[in-house]
Amino acid sequence: MNTHLSILNEVKEGNFKVLARALTLVENNLALADLLLRDLDSKAHVPVVGITGPPGAGKSTLVNAITNHFTALNKKIAILAIDPTSPFNFGSLLGDRIRMSAQFNKPNVFIRSLATRGALGGISAKTIEMVDVLKAANFDLILIETVGVGQSEVEIAGLADKTIVVLVPESGDEVQNIKSGLMEIADCFVVNKADRNGADTFANNLKKIIHQGVKSIPILKTVADKNEGVEELCNWVIKPVESVNGRKEFLFAEKAWKIIQHRKMQGIDKKRLREGIHEALKKDDFNIYRFADNFLGKD
Repeated sequence: MNTHLSILNEVKEGNFKVLARALTLVENNLALADLLLRDLDSKAHVPVVGITGPPGAGKSTLVNAITNHFTALNKKIAILAIDPTSPFNFGSLLGDRIRMSAQFNKPNVFIRSLATRGALGGISAKTIEMVDVLKAANFDLILIETVGVGQSEVEIAGLADKTIVVLVPESGDEVQNIKSGLMEIADCFVVNKADRNGADTFANNLKKIIHQGVKSIPILKTVADKNEGVEELCNWVIKPVESVNGRKEFLFAEKAWKIIQHRKMQGIDKKRLREGIHEALKKDDFNIYRFADNFLGKD
């Protein structure tokens, strides 16, 4: 049997060691990665839930609480934690993974961190590919946690069946300025740390703003570190997604766009690009657009 097919078989059987290896192959474009991806069932239906929101909103604590809820029901959960890329070693910053340390010893929980590699919104083509590999492993639920840095987290909507935006009462002043993009991607708002002052007022203000929008979005209150409100959120998580007409095609087109863009860029050598710029800047008639055309071999 072909090596990549035996890897896929092990992944489907739930072998976490082989799954980790498959993800590494894909993340680093190593041999077999393309073969693995081409033999995946891209329509495999495993619910993917994105969790985003500003730093400090308690996303990791919430992911931890959701995972505890489902593992108590004997469900198999995968967590893909997307971290900002460290400018020094291009690895993932694993600081808040420590909060999930209790999950590492559970046999039916798989956790992986992924550096964003500078992709706007933290979602790179690699993320799409890695989620598709996770889907092949027959989990009951895949959670993607990404740091929210403004408008750019809109991209998570192209990856997840449902997107949860986590906020805290202290976001009160910002709520009037919540970007429309965030409103569009949210399928559910969670006001975490809801035992703090001003939580009710904040949730009510959020409701008023949301009711001006097109779709009805639930607002749930949680205190994740005390496990309050988590069950109601988990009940929402497992509700079947109501398919909006054309949404699936749109999302697959967005995924295809990302993958094609990534593959088209693979032949661009940044070192050669810098060397070319170094030479081109010596000329008085330097023009960045003409330079780009020449670099790409256009007339």
